[in-house]
Amino acid sequence: MTAQAHDYDAVVRRYFEAWNADGARARAGAVAEVWTADGRYTDPVSDATGHEAIGAVIAAVHERFPGFVFRRVGGVEGHHDTARFSWELVRGADGSAPVAGSDVITLDAGSRVRAVYGFLDRVPEGA
Repeated sequence: MTAQAHDYDAVVRRYFEAWNADGARARAGAVAEVWTADGRYTDPVSDATGHEAIGAVIAAVHERFPGFVFRRVGGVEGHHDTARFSWELVRGADGSAPVAGSDVITLDAGSRVRAVYGFLDRVPEGA
């Protein structure tokens, strides 16, 4: 049995580009590049399948946290078709990061995301 070779850092870099895309058109293009057509994103507050639904989740986060960007914290660990990494949602104005979490992703043979399993490690009250 051979393991699929993936460039996990490149996949995660594209993943963050989708989460940080500015505007509906850029976001839709980035989501389509990163996720499979039937890709899924799930965390404690969201469960979305397909490009349109995933794009809507990303848009909702940006509406709730305007002026924030996602940034990776630490490295990416991966094997076979699975990788994990941590992230923060950072306020551009002052660098604070009130939201943080960790994601586990699964990939298809072309290194596109099939599924994301998100965990929220730090969330402000009322968010």
